Amino acid sequence: MKLVNAVLLVTLASVAASAQVNVGELKPEATLPFNMTTVATFNLPWRIVFLPDGRLLVTEKVGPVWLVTQQGEKIQVGNTPAVYYQGQNGMHGVFVSPHYASDHKIYLTYAEPGDYGGGLALARARLNITATSAALENLEVLWHQMPKGKGGQEGAQVAFSPDGKYLFLSVGDRQRFTPAQDPSQPEGKILRLTLDGKPAPGNPNFGKTGAATIPLIDPPRDTEAAKTARTVSTFTFPGPNLTPAETWASGVRTPYGLAFSPKGELWEVEHGPFGGDELNLIEKGKNYGWPLVSYGKNYDGVPIPHPDTRPDLAKPVLYWVPVIAPGNLMFYVGKKTFPEWDGNGFITGLVTQSLNRIIFDGHGGAKAAERWSLGHRMRDVEEGPDGSLWALEDANPGALFHLTPK
Repeated sequence: MKLVNAVLLVTLASVAASAQVNVGELKPEATLPFNMTTVATFNLPWRIVFLPDGRLLVTEKVGPVWLVTQQGEKIQVGNTPAVYYQGQNGMHGVFVSPHYASDHKIYLTYAEPGDYGGGLALARARLNITATSAALENLEVLWHQMPKGKGGQEGAQVAFSPDGKYLFLSVGDRQRFTPAQDPSQPEGKILRLTLDGKPAPGNPNFGKTGAATIPLIDPPRDTEAAKTARTVSTFTFPGPNLTPAETWASGVRTPYGLAFSPKGELWEVEHGPFGGDELNLIEKGKNYGWPLVSYGKNYDGVPIPHPDTRPDLAKPVLYWVPVIAPGNLMFYVGKKTFPEWDGNGFITGLVTQSLNRIIFDGHGGAKAAERWSLGHRMRDVEEGPDGSLWALEDANPGALFHLTPK
């Protein structure tokens, strides 16, 4: 009997650990544990990354990339690529090569212009910095989303594997719904690539190719209309369609946050539709359900099946109803400035104008700790070299804030 009870307790504990938790109703804290200082302003800033010398690179959705000192002095980076700036599209992420000390390279994600709309691109270039200038050299586009078309929700986040050998690229569904479940189309996927943008060995379908010709649709009004959406055009790949070989996981919607935890787990945060933002533990070969299921519903009120109706699909660890509209996900590492946050995750909130602290247990679990209302649409947050936090406001002008302990 004791053995049976022990097994039952373990089973119940396992079920409890895997249960999905709605943290959308979490109330903001009464006070902030940090001071916020405005350092500089930008035109719709999107992402921050720190260089080894302590300076920052900041992207603006409208196109430019800036080299910025911690005192707010700005130099525009030259030779950046042309971007398709419209709605949710534009210049997105900037990421420092895991081998920057030797190669001085950075990676960019952005919407690349085309004859019909745009498409996500991943590029790499050498960053050449002098005392008074900064410019990109030998820019090469490593990966293109094809065909180019209409729709926002690019995703466009990069996370380098802890060993520095591979990169994970989040590709949003471009508001087209159904391609997220089509293995021949990159929309709605997490890709795992080499640092040169090729399919990475060890991917679930490494070595396989997809359909030679795929359809392009415009964003439908809801998930039901997407099932019979009119094909605008068809695209035939000039060579093998490598999408299946590139794909690590599928069925994501708007994956704006993608980061490895200090324990080596890959986590993703995405916008839901009307309700249902998600925090997902990304694992090899799993399908996260979009647009088959959701904790939200379509913006026009058309229902989407609840996740519990599809046990074969991976469920989020946390979800938000109502939404926070997450801007990014980062992990705080170190004990310099906010030692009590070592190992915690932070998610910015656009709609809620918030910064959200998440505690991760290192075994696939997470719980919401605090929500701080900052009074600004928060797009990005990153940790500086000294352990302080730096955050971007999604606005025009949008501020670069420095967060330091009170």
